[in-house]
Amino acid sequence: MIENQYPIGPFKERVFSDAVKQECLGAIRFLPNMLEAAITNLDEAQLQTPYREGGWTVHQLVHHVADSHINAYTRFKLGLTEVQPVIRPYDEQAWALLDDVKNLPVNTSITLLYALHARWYATIRDLGEAQWARKVVRPDAPQPQSLAYYLQQYAWHGKHHVAQINYLREQQKWQQ
Repeated sequence: MIENQYPIGPFKERVFSDAVKQECLGAIRFLPNMLEAAITNLDEAQLQTPYREGGWTVHQLVHHVADSHINAYTRFKLGLTEVQPVIRPYDEQAWALLDDVKNLPVNTSITLLYALHARWYATIRDLGEAQWARKVVRPDAPQPQSLAYYLQQYAWHGKHHVAQINYLREQQKWQQ
């Protein structure tokens, strides 16, 4: 199991250059492929393995990414269509315990992510500088944040969870 919760390091915002934007857009576009590759050939026992002591199982992680990115997509749409909308936080831990996560196979969330990320990428790939600067308000955050900030955060988020699964695979010597 992973002892370090952040195998690629904690999230750090970078100066929003064209290179950073393109890297993050690629991460959004290809996250479903990367996540599917990370879980390929895992059996049910492996999917039910926590990625770290006290952490979610691989199964829960896959569903969590779908839940999180559904919220992200909605947050971006709100940010693009409203003036500093308030985006609603949600209880990730509680969502991970709901019956859909318990009972549905991970391929349900993988399929959802392919469609969702296609829509999300199509929405954001050609945004201009003024659109990236648009802000959303999260009640539990100290200040409004730009869509450029959230692009970086969600690009990191997907890579972070893929890295957790890949690290677990390496540690357990599970074949790819």
